Parts: sequence; C-alpha cells; structure tokens
Amino acid sequence: MTDCSVYFKSLVEQDNTAIVICDLNHTIIYMNPASVLNYKKYGGTALLGKSLLACHNENSAVMIKKVVQWFSESANNNRVHTAYNEKQNKDIYMIALRDDAKNLIGYYEKHEYRSKDTSPFYEI
Repeated sequence: MTDCSVYFKSLVEQDNTAIVICDLNHTIIYMNPASVLNYKKYGGTALLGKSLLACHNENSAVMIKKVVQWFSESANNNRVHTAYNEKQNKDIYMIALRDDAKNLIGYYEKHEYRSKDTSPFYEI
C-alpha cells in the first residue's frame, strides 16, 4: 500500500487558504505556507508550539474549548461553522481530526471563500 502521507502533506502545503492544525492541548503543531503568510503580523512560524487559545480573546477561547468537547462526544461530531468574515467573503469552520479508529486527535480551522475566482480557466 502506498504511503499517502506525502500526498496529504502536499495537498495541505499547496492549499491557498490558511490551515492551522492543533493538538488536543490547543498547541499549534502545523501551519501551511498560506497560514504563515496570513498570520505573519502575529508571528508567523513563531506561533508553532504556542497555544492557539493565546491568539484569541477570552470568549473565543471558551467557544473553542466547547467545540473540542463536542468533537470528543461523538465520532459524528466533526464540523462547526464558527464565523463569517464579510470583508473577505468567507465562512470559517472548525474541523475535527481523527485517527483510523475515529479517536479525536486534534482539530483545524478551515476557511471557505465565497468570492468567484475570476482567473482564466486552465491558465498555465
């Protein structure tokens, strides 16, 4: 069987939206290049190993903890809509990360932009 880890890493590395992965202690364990750029003014790669909760206000930290608790209650609890950013026309979600046995191992934030991509098709 092919080790898919290199494919998954490439998929995340090439994504043009910020992806920040946290463990269950809320420690930032991975940032893709888009997230490093997006959060440059907050420290970029210096955020690795730090608590995600320290990057949020008290109310947001409480909600993040509630979502992670909800994720832990069922293997079916995997996605929560957390915000909409009108300026960037995007929805923001928290997504559960699970191992092969469906155990919760962490989470990440997913940004889904709603603006139409106006670049030409197949422009290479």
